[in-house]
Amino acid sequence: MSSAEAPARLTRAEMDRLMEEHFGYEATDNVQGVLGSMTPDAEHEIIPSPFGRLKGQAQIAPMYEQLFRDLKGEDVTPVRRLYGEDFVVDETIWHGQVVDGRPFLCDGYSGKVSFRLLHIFEFRDGRIARENVWCDLGAIQRQLGCKPA
Repeated sequence: MSSAEAPARLTRAEMDRLMEEHFGYEATDNVQGVLGSMTPDAEHEIIPSPFGRLKGQAQIAPMYEQLFRDLKGEDVTPVRRLYGEDFVVDETIWHGQVVDGRPFLCDGYSGKVSFRLLHIFEFRDGRIARENVWCDLGAIQRQLGCKPA
């Protein structure tokens, strides 16, 4: 592929804008907005999570619908961002309310939590092509008072 045919690389500012747009949709429980920020064949995985690895918007949508029912975000504290050619590693502390601890293997538990959250975003064609999310499950379970089997 010649340089004339190579896809244009996103700048850091463009990657930041895409992530902030995506996070804005998440903050307002806007499933269609979240999906619109992703490629049609996007991959999504929360680790650890009962949702597993999802591929394509049809699989991703129900996961977000459930997540928006179970969590109510209040604030996010940025920690750091690391950039590559077509990816970003984003580390934050998430603060909010767990309505039902189902996503954290704590069905029926609820309460306020703060936990470290690590995202790896990959970009293609000006959208998010992959989102992998790691959360501090131990911290969440301790704060909820949950002792999973």
